[in-house]
Amino acid sequence: MSTEISPFAGLAAPSSLLVDVPGLIAAYLDSRPDPAVPAQRVSFGTSGHRGSPLTCSFNEWHVLAICQAICDYRKLLRIDGPLFIGIDTHALSLPAFHSALEVLAANGVTTMIARAGETTPTPAISHAILSINRGLDDPRACKRADGIVITPSHNPPEDGGIKYNPPHGGPAGTKITAWIEERANVLIESGLSGLRRLPLKHALLASTTHEHDYLGYYVADLVNVLDFELIRRSGIRIGVDPLGGAGVHYWARIAERYQLDLTVTSEQVDPQFGFMTVDRDGRIRMDPSSSYAMQRLIRLKDRYDIAFACDTDHDRHGIVTPSAGLLPPNHYLSVMIDYLFQNRAHWHPGTGIGKTLVSSAMIDRIATRLRRRLIEVPVGFKWFVAGLLDSSLGFAGEESAGASFSRIDGTVWTTDKDGLVPALLSAEITARTGRDPGQYYRELAMELGEPFFDRLDAPATAAQKSTLAKITPRRILQSDLAGEPITAVIDRAPGNGAPIGGIKLSTASGWFAARPSGTEALYKIYAESFESLAHLQRLLLEAQAVVDDALSTPWNRTLHS
Repeated sequence: MSTEISPFAGLAAPSSLLVDVPGLIAAYLDSRPDPAVPAQRVSFGTSGHRGSPLTCSFNEWHVLAICQAICDYRKLLRIDGPLFIGIDTHALSLPAFHSALEVLAANGVTTMIARAGETTPTPAISHAILSINRGLDDPRACKRADGIVITPSHNPPEDGGIKYNPPHGGPAGTKITAWIEERANVLIESGLSGLRRLPLKHALLASTTHEHDYLGYYVADLVNVLDFELIRRSGIRIGVDPLGGAGVHYWARIAERYQLDLTVTSEQVDPQFGFMTVDRDGRIRMDPSSSYAMQRLIRLKDRYDIAFACDTDHDRHGIVTPSAGLLPPNHYLSVMIDYLFQNRAHWHPGTGIGKTLVSSAMIDRIATRLRRRLIEVPVGFKWFVAGLLDSSLGFAGEESAGASFSRIDGTVWTTDKDGLVPALLSAEITARTGRDPGQYYRELAMELGEPFFDRLDAPATAAQKSTLAKITPRRILQSDLAGEPITAVIDRAPGNGAPIGGIKLSTASGWFAARPSGTEALYKIYAESFESLAHLQRLLLEAQAVVDDALSTPWNRTLHS
């Protein structure tokens, strides 16, 4: 696996990296997917269908087919309430929204679009769905709401994406996405026979199309999740960089409503994202967990008591502290969990903690100390939805800097990732404890042990990703890992028994997991050591050998003992 860092990493994006927006949109409208090519078919990863017109993996036919499939699914399940739809600031999101609305209006779906064409964060869609569905506990009940978010999340500017959130408000589960995938691909194979579609001007004026104040409702309800009075009284200075994303106008409204000393460092919106600093691999990527992509805000860290950023659809967070700079996502997940379960008196004593199996084992140690139940699931926020909805989980978080947690009273807030709330929680933590989250984490590490964590990514074809996703404990021959006996080899998550789409090996002081990306043409290796950096590097090297073997060798071996 190459770990080479691009010479552009951390620097302002050169003009050679900027996408040709008119050409990109033309390709979206003009290209046609070939259903015989696997990479050009509709395929839902961990969070919707994503791709680029430049590779014919995301274009208008994909969006039209997916939206018709969603309409057919709604009819099948008798979901006849409003559908909430939102978009981010990627260049393809507005044309994809137009395509989607043409189909939704033609199918008679009551569609709630943002007021005045405002972009909409993913959590605002989840919040809207849950707000209207509250009290409709019978799954057979009519007039249930659901939603669509048009976003490729933090992916590069040339990408587009679309995902479906059913009435539970969170990402659709695999059974739903498989149904939508199959139906959409059938439509594409038939040349879109059976598609219903209105011209855009008629769709916008349809009696089923209504404006919704996502921004106003979401911001007004935040008071039930965070202690804004404490933050306001503390007078701490807050900085936020929206990274040109969907929440760009939310922050000023939050500051005004709750009287916070909050500065938006940039309100620039640019579909080329030319203001970004380049990510590790030489691509523009709006990833708030990447120190390379976050250089603008990191340089400002000493101006604020706490600063943060969110990705393009504002479902991920990045926390910048004076003491530590940009916190690794696992560090801040640990801080949030430790803080929340000691400062939310109305949360039920049985409320648990949700984590993905590639998140830090520091969380396990914190859960043990807090005497809280820990639920470990595969990668993908969809696995947390049921627990957040019924409040059996008070917190759920992913290593990739996605999280959500309950309201102050212990009831559900969102069932999708919410970047704004974890970001704002960093201000509450700083105000209440007198320590920024970086200092807070150092105290946790001194008490519970310091983990060393890293994640490596490498390009992977669809075939390679499929092979890695099917690896099982049967393929693991060795009994030792990085000098220690292997204590567990799993291909299913201990929290719910679901396949993890890869493999995880653990020892007494470390672990690694390997799995294909659900959103990009990559595979990922995660590793963590509670021993040393040298031990971490050894874990990564041996993990790479396991992956190389899995991708290149036929297998017919016995179970690991």
